[in-house]
Amino acid sequence: MMALSPLLWKMNTARAAAIDTQRIVALEWLPVELLLALGITPYGVADIPNYSQWVNEPALPPGVIDVGLRTEPNLELLTQMKPSYMFWSAGYGPAADVLAHIAPGRGFNFSDGKKPLATARKSLTEMGQLLNMEAAAKRHLDTFDGFIAAHKAHFAQRGQRPLLMVTLLDARHMLVFTHNCLFQEVLDQFGIENAWQGETTFWGSTTVGIDRLAMYKDADVLCFDHGNDAEMRKLMATPLWQAMPFVRAGRFQRVPAVWFYGATLSAMHFVRVLDGALGNRA
Repeated sequence: MMALSPLLWKMNTARAAAIDTQRIVALEWLPVELLLALGITPYGVADIPNYSQWVNEPALPPGVIDVGLRTEPNLELLTQMKPSYMFWSAGYGPAADVLAHIAPGRGFNFSDGKKPLATARKSLTEMGQLLNMEAAAKRHLDTFDGFIAAHKAHFAQRGQRPLLMVTLLDARHMLVFTHNCLFQEVLDQFGIENAWQGETTFWGSTTVGIDRLAMYKDADVLCFDHGNDAEMRKLMATPLWQAMPFVRAGRFQRVPAVWFYGATLSAMHFVRVLDGALGNRA
């Protein structure tokens, strides 16, 4: 087996070199981020209208083709587009054997259930290796580490007040971000405690009734928008919301959309949003 290793390495290199990076399609938003982090503009992306609402940053360059829903991409359109390669999120969307009839590809996991940001770093490195762009992956990760380090001092004055992160789902429910969410490893580096100590899921988020938020009396609360201004205004006008301790204490803020199930670029956007809301404040 060892004698075959150089040959296998040459075959893998040749296969990677054959991938035209101008014709790569991303069928889910996680691999969109990985591609953009490498400096690659996707040829096609699934569900661009919702991407603009829920992900927000990084913005997609003009000219990217919308290939349909993330769960049900337009297979006929994909066939006509003749992509060189397709990326998706593992376990999401069509089965890999269906997609294999159109183009080669692979899926990436969002998380191991514990540390999605560490998983994202690993995925970026693997994508870089596949596309012969290891140097670009390393540059991005170095930039990411420097970015996080440069922002640590911005939160030194906060003290021990925990942070609750939520987004509105409907008139009765919030999505809360838990200790294994994408943002937790950033909070850990900044010394900020996640206020949510309740149940969680593999995805690092859990759906709760809005009334459960009343228990948070001394927490900063950030609520991520996602094109839902009318729904938020309606909620904020209710007696239930106005009686929330964090609302009465002036510790509630609506903030721009950040993608909760992304990778390093979403984590960096989260830091910018967090800095704008709480940076250099007691």
